[in-house]
Amino acid sequence: MTKKYDVIVVGAGPGGSIAAYEAAKEGLKTLLIEKDREIGIPVRCTEGTGHAGIAEFLEPNPKWIAAVVDGARFFAPDGTTVDVTTMGGGYILERRIFDRELANRAAKAGAEIRVRTEVTGLVFDAAGRVCGVKTYFMNHQEDIHANIVIAADGVESRVGRWAGLKTVSSMHNMESNCQYHMANVTTENNYCEFHFGEEVAPGGYAWVFPKMDGTANVGLGISGDYARKRPAIEYLNAFIRRRCPNAQPLGFTIGGVPVSTTLKAISTDHVMLVGDAARTVNPMTGAGIVNAMKSGREAGQVAVEAHQRGDFSAKILKRYDKRWENLIGKVHKRYYRIREVVDQFDDDQLNRIAHLLQDADPEKLTLFEVFKTALLKHPKVLLDLRYLLSIGYI
Repeated sequence: MTKKYDVIVVGAGPGGSIAAYEAAKEGLKTLLIEKDREIGIPVRCTEGTGHAGIAEFLEPNPKWIAAVVDGARFFAPDGTTVDVTTMGGGYILERRIFDRELANRAAKAGAEIRVRTEVTGLVFDAAGRVCGVKTYFMNHQEDIHANIVIAADGVESRVGRWAGLKTVSSMHNMESNCQYHMANVTTENNYCEFHFGEEVAPGGYAWVFPKMDGTANVGLGISGDYARKRPAIEYLNAFIRRRCPNAQPLGFTIGGVPVSTTLKAISTDHVMLVGDAARTVNPMTGAGIVNAMKSGREAGQVAVEAHQRGDFSAKILKRYDKRWENLIGKVHKRYYRIREVVDQFDDDQLNRIAHLLQDADPEKLTLFEVFKTALLKHPKVLLDLRYLLSIGYI
């Protein structure tokens, strides 16, 4: 007999697990499906996030915090440094443990979980509406039915494409990212490092994110416009030779990060997209963990409302699109406009900005002041910056 759920969530990353939790805790029969053999692997991000964002969802726990970060050090192409310690602090997560914690929370709320299960397609009813997913596990194929499918299947999101949503991003709006987890990396003052320059990471930046065990995540992202000419891994290996020549790799990840605004449509009949699948990443910074969780929360809550009404149509699920646009979408449009300007800065401009700020007191210097200095000759996006400050986003 074909199994039937109220909600199926495809992908057990932070966004998917939060969506499953929101649905299950309100009594919906919920299934969370993960294609990998373990939840939390492979790790495909820097693992950095802010205190405040995580606190919206759960209490910090030392078991999934790899380091507490006190500030940031920005490196200009000529080596000039600018320190900022007024960012509210942050964490470097142990994503393998953190993601499992979120999935465990969903399970405690009542969600069922399947791992090493691939979703190979959608199931459609006689009217052409999505009514479930096709799965493959250990040589066994199974159709599983549900009223709503929430796609948290990452930037490659096949579910969104199968559902007829437009999910294609241009190369310009994708970053090619790669990262090593490395031993023998020295860092200072629990600072995250951000390195800029045309030779370092064109159209992006390199990072060094310390962990408490003396290791660090060392990686970079470059604009897709440049990745065609020279792959990100070549830039990263060159950066490591300069920054930490004695470091040794303990792990490696590679992937794409969407740095666009949110997709024009992130829902349709019986389907919603969350996290990278919906392009909820901050287009300026590439940060995506907390935004994925926020989108999962909104989608899970709309799924509950749809079941209360017994209506799973695009009209009802459009509530999710509208809420996301008001919550984060409009903010990301402003970040995107700022990013488009900053990406045009050459090394000389970046050096001049750093020289203006290098003697500032890091205890008083804010990210707003850093960006204001950078954007003084760009009044239109300076207005965007002031708006972000007014609502507490910078």
